[in-house]
Amino acid sequence: MPELIFSDTPIAYPDAIAFMEQRVADIVADKAPECLWFLEHPPLYTAGTSANPDDLLQSDRFPVYETKRGGEYTYHGPGQRVVYLMLDLRKRGRDVRRFVQQAENWVIQTLDDFNIHAHITEGRVGVWVPRPDKGDEREDKIAAIGLRIRRWVSFHGISINVEPELEHFGGIVPCGISDQSVTSMVDLGYPVSMAELDKALIENFEAAFTLPTQTQP
Repeated sequence: MPELIFSDTPIAYPDAIAFMEQRVADIVADKAPECLWFLEHPPLYTAGTSANPDDLLQSDRFPVYETKRGGEYTYHGPGQRVVYLMLDLRKRGRDVRRFVQQAENWVIQTLDDFNIHAHITEGRVGVWVPRPDKGDEREDKIAAIGLRIRRWVSFHGISINVEPELEHFGGIVPCGISDQSVTSMVDLGYPVSMAELDKALIENFEAAFTLPTQTQP
C-alpha cells in the first residue's frame, strides 16, 4: 500500500501541483515511496490538455488553472473527494491504458460498495450513473479521471462527487459533454461521509491496482 496522506483543509491548486511535482521527482529518484493524497480544493476550474476554450462558460466565476493532465474542463470544490495518485508504473507494468482502466475500476467498485452502480461510457471521459428518472437515455457524471505520467510515475488522479455544490459545474461544459449532467452521491440519495468514502477507497485499492503476475523465464 502506498503512503496515505489526508488534508483536512482545502488545498490551493498551485500548492497541490507543487507537491505532486516534487513527490514525482522523488519517486523517480527512489527517494520517496508511492503515495495517495486525499484532499479537497476550494472552488476552481481546471483545463486539461484537450480543453476547448468555448467550454469555459464563466471565466470570471472561479479561478481557472491550466494543467497538463489529460481531459478537458473540470470543476473542483468542497464536498468533492480528490485523490491524487503518485504511483510508480515502473513497478506496475508500464502499461498506461491498463493503469487508466485500473483507476476507473477503482472508482466503480468503490461506488458499488454504496449501492451506486456506475460505469464507463464509450466516447465519454469519467464515470457515469444511469438516471432512468430523467429519461431512458439519461446518465449523469459522478466522477472524473485525469492522469499524467512522467518517467513512468503517475500524478493527478480522480475526483468523486460526494456532496459538492452541483450548481458550480454550471460555469463550464464538464469534460466537453453538453447533453448530460453531473450528479453526486448525496444527490442520488446516498448520504455518505468523506471518511466512509475514504475507507472504501483504501479497502478497494489493492484489488484494483493488482501488480502484474510475474512469469518465470
